[in-house]
Amino acid sequence: MSFFRKFTAQWAERYRKMSIQMVLSLSFTAVAAAGILLMGISLIWRFSSASEQMVAENSQRVLAQANLNLDSYLKRMMRIADTAYYRVIKNSDLARDSLTGQLSLLYEANRDDLVSLAVFDSGGALISAVPLSLLKPDADPAGSDWFQAASLSMENLHFSTPHVQNIFGDPDYPYRWVVSLSHHVQLTWDGATEGGVLLVDMSFSGIEQVCRDVSLANGGYLYLIDGDGELIYHPRQQLIYAGLLEENNRTAAGYRDGSHVETFQGQSRQVTVKTVGYTGWKLVGVAPASNWLIASPQMFLFGLSLLLFAIFLMAFLNILISARISDPIRRLEQSIKELEGGREDVEIEEGGCYEIQHLGRSVRSMVSTMRHLMDDIIQQEGQKRRSELEVLQSQINPHFLYNTLDSVIWMTESGQQAEAIQMVTSLARLFRISLSRGKSVIPLSDELEHARHYMNIQQIRFKNKFTTQIQAQPGTEELYTLKLIVQPLLENAIYHGMASGEDDGLIRVSARREGEDLMIDVEDNGLGMPPEVAASLLEAERPQGHTKGSGIGVRNVHQRIRLTYGEGYGLTIFSEPDEGTLVRIRLPALTREEAVRRQQGEVL
Repeated sequence: MSFFRKFTAQWAERYRKMSIQMVLSLSFTAVAAAGILLMGISLIWRFSSASEQMVAENSQRVLAQANLNLDSYLKRMMRIADTAYYRVIKNSDLARDSLTGQLSLLYEANRDDLVSLAVFDSGGALISAVPLSLLKPDADPAGSDWFQAASLSMENLHFSTPHVQNIFGDPDYPYRWVVSLSHHVQLTWDGATEGGVLLVDMSFSGIEQVCRDVSLANGGYLYLIDGDGELIYHPRQQLIYAGLLEENNRTAAGYRDGSHVETFQGQSRQVTVKTVGYTGWKLVGVAPASNWLIASPQMFLFGLSLLLFAIFLMAFLNILISARISDPIRRLEQSIKELEGGREDVEIEEGGCYEIQHLGRSVRSMVSTMRHLMDDIIQQEGQKRRSELEVLQSQINPHFLYNTLDSVIWMTESGQQAEAIQMVTSLARLFRISLSRGKSVIPLSDELEHARHYMNIQQIRFKNKFTTQIQAQPGTEELYTLKLIVQPLLENAIYHGMASGEDDGLIRVSARREGEDLMIDVEDNGLGMPPEVAASLLEAERPQGHTKGSGIGVRNVHQRIRLTYGEGYGLTIFSEPDEGTLVRIRLPALTREEAVRRQQGEVL
């Protein structure tokens, strides 16, 4: 949140510094770019949806054709099974007839699609088989899935998953892959019937050929599963059986016919499902999710180039239009800037639309009026400023003079003539410097001497409850400062920091130069105050009090400095409870010549 506020503040600052032409250009361009982007996103979304729909429809058409081919193949196998049952097995009495001859004819007629035909009794014993007739030693027909499925559900045909033919020995093709079609049949023995199973082993290559020729969009593929999700055909079936590849066939078994979008192994893809009739098998077509950015990089680059060109063209047109609108305003602003710079012979622009023309005429009238008032205002402000300085400087606390004279009388009566003489001498020098022949700016050396005499008087009055250190960095005593700015801070330090303290008080005054500034620190080790109280001492709204020790007052010193030298100068107060107080005065470092020029400017 702080980052967002900072970012917003930065852009707000930049906005305030922008010209009206730039604001208009950016606004028009932003609105146009937003509209173009919105339209582009809408077109992209519609194109992407149409592409996905086209892929889905293509996959459904391809799967429908594959289903038709597979259905035709399976129906042919079912017809073979029906022919074997109804025309051969049903019409034969196994007590005197052999099935081998007629089954051989049926096999020869369909040998491209068949591996073997076989008939077993209800116990799994072989009755007849073509062309393979030798059972493997470990063969267990009755325990096979196809046998049990036919025995449990007698009315239906049953298709197994692909497997290696493992019933009959085949020296030519020991590992031939087949799909077994099994069907419960009625066998006749001397007029009596009993149950049996007809086995039709179809060549898996027929199913594989139907599925292999299928091609889907975006490099997709097709695979075939049974109702439980077991793979019947997959273009990478060997890798899946070897555990080197995975397929989402179990999930696909639960999909209904139609198109679905799924995410498998981090990739989005479109899955189309079609159920194969009679078997419960499902054809599953898999195509990567349509991505026209990848599928059509040239189209993407063309669209991006067109978008950038449109934005550039809009920006160019907006700059021209905004320039035509803002030029009269800019010329009027330039005229006002020249007026602000002090130029008097400025021609006020009155071009542009009606509102700008009216504004120009108003500015011209206002300038004419202002020129008549400026001299009077400058003269009045100068007089007001001098009056404020005189008022602030004249706010000397009379209690200090009364208390000092009372102390002189008391010391004289008590026979302390030396202390009385010292106090009167310091008082005389203090007032001599205070008068300074009417000057408001005096050398720093005089200001510090004034502070020393003031502290001499106060140390005698307070019986040396504190000590004073006054020092100045070499080269600073020749600099000039406002008079009577240190004494009020010393008075404040005595009455608020030292009066109620112990006898080890210390007040230190130090002056130094920092670059183009003169720094004067008044520091005591007295009681101190909370930082918020120290900060409020300089507030203009704080009521002027007349409590003991206020003197000219800290605020008066602060206001005098700022009225004379500007907002960048004045007092800064640092204080903590029981840690003392530091009041720092910041003044411009002025030489005698600079001080004289500044005083002359004030008089003028």
